[in-house]
Amino acid sequence: MTVYITSTGAFLPGPPISVGEVEGILGAVHGKPSSLRVQIQKANKIETRHYAIDGNQKTTHSNTEMASNAAEQCLDRAFLTRDKIGMLAVASTQGDLPAPGMASMVQAELGLPAIEILTTHGICSSSMMALKASWNSLRLGDHEAAVVVSSELSSRLLKKQRYEAATESTFASKRIDFNTEFLRWMLSDGAGALLLQDKPAPKGISFRIDWIHGFSHAHALPTCMSVGSAGLPDDERTWQDYDTYGEAEKAGALLLRQEVRLLDNIVRMGVDGYLRLVEDGISVPSEIDHFLCHYSSHHFRDKILDLLDAAGVGIPEERWWTNLYTRGNTGAASLFIMIDEFLRTEDVTISDGDTILCFVPESGRFNTTYMQLTAVSS
Repeated sequence: MTVYITSTGAFLPGPPISVGEVEGILGAVHGKPSSLRVQIQKANKIETRHYAIDGNQKTTHSNTEMASNAAEQCLDRAFLTRDKIGMLAVASTQGDLPAPGMASMVQAELGLPAIEILTTHGICSSSMMALKASWNSLRLGDHEAAVVVSSELSSRLLKKQRYEAATESTFASKRIDFNTEFLRWMLSDGAGALLLQDKPAPKGISFRIDWIHGFSHAHALPTCMSVGSAGLPDDERTWQDYDTYGEAEKAGALLLRQEVRLLDNIVRMGVDGYLRLVEDGISVPSEIDHFLCHYSSHHFRDKILDLLDAAGVGIPEERWWTNLYTRGNTGAASLFIMIDEFLRTEDVTISDGDTILCFVPESGRFNTTYMQLTAVSS
């Protein structure tokens, strides 16, 4: 059975935060401005972003609330009643609670009765996992409509108090730990939602889902992005192995880390995966009209372009579209927020039959995911 994206929604908390305002929201650790912030922000070129915390580092919107707001917008724009929805899939790096799953919390917030739910846990590619599971459910005929939501609230992990509480970490001892600080200036908050149906919307543009593929390289490379360990080479403990949660926090085991030296592997793995799809006849680069690529920083854009061209599967840069520079890197929510804005941007022309290639890499332990959509006009 053919499945379509028939409605979209997004939620970005608070006003846009400019480059110069970021440290004022997240807070200066130990009252000292970061010596790395400008360098990292210059490389990622994100101009504005959104946070679900205020200048006092107090939460303004929960992750559940953001996800529900995006889903509400998506459903309000839809051409169907909510009783037709048979499945809710929700993706996030971390919900508001370790348990139960975030989909349970979002279902309750939306007031959707007696439906099938799915929570996918991961980092950026968890949204594609939720989307593929929902797509397959509709293809099997289990449901005629499903809502897929992805939401990220990373700022709660990035506020100054998290680093100041890590009294045994290198960060607390005033020595800069680049891998620990890096993501403070990379990530932001937001949520996106897609409605899947077994038929196109009666009005406007729908996106037919042609295929979704993913390749995990966890067997080949060590962990690159994580939270839950102190990041020490000879310490295999996770945050749950400490005698108390307070001890885990002091050791820095609750801080978000990125092994920056490994990051370029995500570009190579992503291009290799796409080359495999081309070689298998699944994707034809010359037939791609629009390319929606979730790259976390402008630093990676030229690297991806160069490697695609070198492999003979290049997609002209004028076909690329992103909102990274104005919405920030919202992790798993990025692609859904991107699709919503892409569909509604006045300077983007989407014609019946246009093909859209979507690419979502995840640096957690290197999972690369791809999807092709075709525009269908009603």
